[in-house]
Order: sequence, then structure tokens, then C-alpha cells
Amino acid sequence: MKKHYFCRVKRQKAMSEKEINAYRLTSLEEPTDEMLAYIMREVAEEANQKYDEALERYFNEIKELYKKQYGKKA
Repeated sequence: MKKHYFCRVKRQKAMSEKEINAYRLTSLEEPTDEMLAYIMREVAEEANQKYDEALERYFNEIKELYKKQYGKKA
């Protein structure tokens, strides 16, 4: 299945996972550019994964409906 990407960014891990997980977005503290880039990368990866899963479910459902309608493999 063809992958679609909302954001393609070369993965660079300058910050530790612990540092990123310790940070919380609040109005009191602005994230550094590095933190924001990492957070956005993680969100984009999750969005891509969910998109791929939804697309696969969608086409599987169409195949099943076709099979029920016509009794053949799509």
C-alpha cells in the first residue's frame, strides 16, 4: 500500500526521550525549537500511521461489500 506523508522530516534525536516526555505544553513555558520539532514529528508519524490504518480498513470494507454483492473476489 502506498504511504502518504503529511510531513517528511529527517529524524534527528538531539534530546533524550526523557527530556521530551518531561515537557508539557503550558502557557507558562514556551518549548524550544528543538522540542517543538520533535513533538511535531511524533504527531506527524502518529497521523500517518492512523491514516494508513484507516485507508486499509476502508478498502477492506469496499472489498467485503463487493464480495457480498457479486459473490466474487475483488
